[in-house]
Amino acid sequence: MKNLNNFVENYIEILSKSILSTNITNLEKSCKEILKRIKNKKTIYVCGNGGSSAIANHYVVDFLKFFKDKTNLKPKILSLSNNIETITAISNDINYKNVFSYQLDNYYNKGDLLIIVSSSGNSKNIIELIKFAKRKKIQTIGFSGFSGGYLKKNCNISLHINAENYGISEDAHHILMHIQLQYLVYYLTKKKLF
Repeated sequence: MKNLNNFVENYIEILSKSILSTNITNLEKSCKEILKRIKNKKTIYVCGNGGSSAIANHYVVDFLKFFKDKTNLKPKILSLSNNIETITAISNDINYKNVFSYQLDNYYNKGDLLIIVSSSGNSKNIIELIKFAKRKKIQTIGFSGFSGGYLKKNCNISLHINAENYGISEDAHHILMHIQLQYLVYYLTKKKLF
């Protein structure tokens, strides 16, 4: 354990570089798209697999509570990763690759927004979801890591992290989500948050 300090320093350095590798123009575009949906009372859907599903669910917590508490706006945001009963029913009776697209087909309305979090960007259910969104002309924001995969190449706004590690990728995605949230609150209120 004597090398833990060096390990921590290296981890934080790589994480910082990964976050800074994100296209800031795309990050700004993503903030504008999120705010536009909130102001127009449209729904924002988020999803991901594994650790990315936790980030998707955290989006809902922070935008429903923190954003609403700090502004006069009421975001409509739902996680497609949050209902295990629905996910297992679709997986068992239809196909796991349809767990997100099947739900979105029931929920979406014109003008809604879809945020997808996937380190690899290549999960079958993510690919199926992107194809569905393209057919239905649903605007997409994609958080990816590694090479970015199918998600990076096919979403409307790519927030790609230059990281070859799941922990770094997921940590960076989580931080970017908080940056979006807190920047939008600051933009709307001009109140210092930290």
